[in-house]
Amino acid sequence: MAKKRGNPNWTSPGSYAPQPPVVTSFEAVTRLLRLTPPEFESSLALKEWVLKHKDQKYVPLDLLLAWKLVAT
Repeated sequence: MAKKRGNPNWTSPGSYAPQPPVVTSFEAVTRLLRLTPPEFESSLALKEWVLKHKDQKYVPLDLLLAWKLVAT
């Protein structure tokens, strides 16, 4: 007799656990610097971090546009 493959309960609603929300590295930095969204543009420490990591990490597009770090 062939072995059954896969999860036979894959369609039942309780067969998977909801994933916890993921904190991005941008959010972690803003929490570390204790910044609120209105303070993002005026923070020099955040701007230095963004300049260093903008190509590898998530940075909100609005902030990149405000600092003119991307072409529109």
